[in-house]
Amino acid sequence: MKKTLAIIAVLALALTTFLAVGLAVRGPGTDDRADARPTPSPTTPPPASVTQPPEPDLADLYAQRIDWQPCESNADHDCGFLTVPVDYADPTGDTIDLALLRVPASGARLGSMVVNPGGPGAPGTTYAQAAARVFREPLRQAYDIVGFDPRGTGRSAPVDCLSDEQLDAYLAGDPSPDTPDEVADYKAGVLSFGPDCVANSGPLIGHVTTIEAARDVDVLRSALGEETLTYFGASYGTKLGATYAELFPERVGRFVLDGAVDISLDAKSLALEQAAGFETALRAYVQNCLDSTDNCFLGDTVDEGLTTISDLLASIDDEPLPAGDRELTVGNAFYGVITPLYNRDYWFLLSTALTSALDGKGSALMQLADAYASRTPSGAYADNSIEANYAINCLDDPSSVSFARVPSLVAEFEEASPTFGDVFAWGMTGCRGVEVTSSEAPLDIRGEGAAPILVLGTTRDPATPLKWAEALSAQLDSGVLVERDGDGHTAYNAGNDCIDTTVEDYLLDGTVPDDGTTC
Repeated sequence: MKKTLAIIAVLALALTTFLAVGLAVRGPGTDDRADARPTPSPTTPPPASVTQPPEPDLADLYAQRIDWQPCESNADHDCGFLTVPVDYADPTGDTIDLALLRVPASGARLGSMVVNPGGPGAPGTTYAQAAARVFREPLRQAYDIVGFDPRGTGRSAPVDCLSDEQLDAYLAGDPSPDTPDEVADYKAGVLSFGPDCVANSGPLIGHVTTIEAARDVDVLRSALGEETLTYFGASYGTKLGATYAELFPERVGRFVLDGAVDISLDAKSLALEQAAGFETALRAYVQNCLDSTDNCFLGDTVDEGLTTISDLLASIDDEPLPAGDRELTVGNAFYGVITPLYNRDYWFLLSTALTSALDGKGSALMQLADAYASRTPSGAYADNSIEANYAINCLDDPSSVSFARVPSLVAEFEEASPTFGDVFAWGMTGCRGVEVTSSEAPLDIRGEGAAPILVLGTTRDPATPLKWAEALSAQLDSGVLVERDGDGHTAYNAGNDCIDTTVEDYLLDGTVPDDGTTC
């Protein structure tokens, strides 16, 4: 089974669990000590203005109060559930429960901050659970950090498409087939993924759109007792936040959208600019190798280094490498290469893995690929992020191109990214097997009437190029652009004190920076 647009979207838009949790590096203002168990947040009923539903039929859902209980995995964190309708057009019909996790504020509490790590498909409870590594101490002192698994993800009625064995094969498949047999296998994978999701997931598969997730967030706001929503969204989480701002502008409080997505782009432009972003990041990685060592193992120039990596991938395509009791295919190697590009702190892992692969050993690259997909050493997957990503993206935008058209696209994509362009071109076929359609009409997202929204972008972000942050901040009526000069995906807590101080001054004191602030 072969990779499709769903997987391309994961690598391009996700702040994956690997990046947010699994290998997170502690940034400034954090330490290894668990925060002392604080006084629980207030439990008195909120005023009626907080729980006023947008429609009368949602009154019972908006009147919910969360029954927080200590989490089994960590008694210092609280776990709970939130009930939402499967279909907001039928609010008294079937419901599902969304999994929640709260890390209580350790100091003088300002309120709750809802967080989303992106994907789409990454579980937000895991993101909140890692708050000590993701968010600096000033924010953890002031806010209850609240994560939720969006509908269809994690423990929130998760969609299911493939068995673990099938997912292994899917991730191992050649992402840019170049023989008739490989093309036939690729087509079969694309055309079966969607029907498999429908067969294994039930009616919810048609109701996992970003719009419905944004409606869920407002029910969560009410259940948390907040008049307005304080929100921190990363990567795809910026699309979710912008969608919320369009649906509920009067409920927007202090919003940070980090690693922004340009929600106005068509599918082809999105893919081309993502491809270019990953190429930029890879060039920066190779340049760093040249600058930081006397004899870079990849070559003497950036172009030589890129050729070394491309040749390695081609050789693995011809003959997979041993990786313990498995074999590293070109599909696995692709994920192994792109995963560390999300964070400059992980570049040394890429160097270690590439050095080993050039020596004929595939285990290190396989470990990076497994981390990307949340595959555990036992062979099981820790979450359904790959499947949920496919379901959400293809329901939001089911557009795709025919298999016959791909060869005509390759040259343009390879111009944008000589290393990865062919993979992105083939990814354009992604949603051709989708059998369901969204019940939500597309939105023209402006967020008119919303409070100021901080939109963060990074100059050499591999997954969400800086131009996307510039575009989203312009599209939002109250968007305020803040730029970080640096490498890696997202800007906050990435070692830039200017960014961190700007974000924290805004979230803690409401200080809005000048539009176009650069750090």
